[in-house]
Amino acid sequence: MEPQALDTDGSGDTDGSGDTDGSGDTDGSGDTDGSGDTDGSVAGDAWGPDAGRAGAVLGYLARQIVDDPDGVSIEASEARNGGTKLSLRVSGDDMGKVIGRRGRVAQAIRGVVRAAGARDGVDVVVDIVD
Repeated sequence: MEPQALDTDGSGDTDGSGDTDGSGDTDGSGDTDGSGDTDGSVAGDAWGPDAGRAGAVLGYLARQIVDDPDGVSIEASEARNGGTKLSLRVSGDDMGKVIGRRGRVAQAIRGVVRAAGARDGVDVVVDIVD
């Protein structure tokens, strides 16, 4: 059995970091990823607030898959159905990684991003642009 950390001062912090709720925020500012932002967006997001959580999820997934994360860009615009269209651009060498065999990676990305948008009540379409 592993020893458990103890909260000795009643703050909820058991490891001495200053984080009392498990969010990663140690100074009460709301910044949990060290980027300086407090709105929950991913550091370096270039898309507008209309992309919301779906844009952040798409950016995160794309940057994790590709070899050149700096080559990832996302544009948000209005889709024909009134929802949000997210256009994903990656460097040419990374296009195959984002699409995957028979488009399976692309379909998985679209499904996860669509679910993130649904959580915000937004219909999201992902377009992978070459």
